[in-house]
This record gives sequence, C-alpha cells and structure tokens, in this order.
Amino acid sequence: MFQAEFWVAVAFLILMGVFGYFGVHRTILQALDHRRDRIKKELEDARRLKEEATKLVAEYRARRASAEREAQDIVASAKADAERIAAEAKAKMEDFVARRTKTAESKIAQAESQAIADVRAAAAEAAVSAASSIMTTSVKGAVANDLVAKGIQDVRSKLN
Repeated sequence: MFQAEFWVAVAFLILMGVFGYFGVHRTILQALDHRRDRIKKELEDARRLKEEATKLVAEYRARRASAEREAQDIVASAKADAERIAAEAKAKMEDFVARRTKTAESKIAQAESQAIADVRAAAAEAAVSAASSIMTTSVKGAVANDLVAKGIQDVRSKLN
C-alpha cells in the first residue's frame, strides 16, 4: 500500500516532532552558536597575533637597520681615528728625524770648528816653534829676544 519512502518520511516527521518537543533544535543551535563564537574568537586572536608579529618584525627590522647604521658609524669613526693617529705618528716621526738631523749637523759643525781650532793652534805652535828656531839661529842678542816675543804674540793673536 504505502511505499517505503512514505514511511521514511512519516518516521522523519515524527522524529522531528520528538526533537522539537524535547528542544533538541535549541541545543543544536546553542552548540552551533558556541562553535561560531569560539571560531570567531580564535580568528580574532589569530588576527591580533598576526598584527603583533607584524609589529615585532617591523621593530626588529628597525633595530637591525639602526644597529647596521651604528656599526657603519663605528667603523667610519675607527677609520678616521686610525688615519688621524697615523698622521700624528708620521708628523712626530718627521719631527724626531728633523731634530736628530739638526742635532747631528750641530755636532758635526762643532767638531769641524774644534778641528779647525785645533789645526790653527797646532799650526800656530809649529809656526812659533819654527820662527823661534829660525830667529835664534839667525838673530842674536836682545833684539832677537824682543822680535821673537813680539812675533809669538802677533801669531797667537791672529791665529786664535
């Protein structure tokens, strides 16, 4: 008489009526609402975490850029300091060499002057000695003694 689909439909309607009577549809709707709210909350948390992660990435990138700039400044400063120190060391070395050269030249000039004075003194002594021996052999008496003394004084005054 009735087909199986008819009885399935009747059983379905009875089941729905029982579910409606006991409020199963409210329980299902509440469960779906709770699930919707939980998923919405998880999506909001995920969005918030994504925003925080984006902020942190931007902050770390800014810090890295700042650190790189600071490192470049430090390197540039160190290079400038090294160049300045090298220039100062070179200037000090040149000054030291110039002073040493001047001192050596001064000592050489003093030694030269001393050598010239020693040669003059030796020449004067030799001239006095030669003049004295020549005069003693060729000139005799008081005139000879006066001439020798005067000649010795003249030679010493002119050579010293």
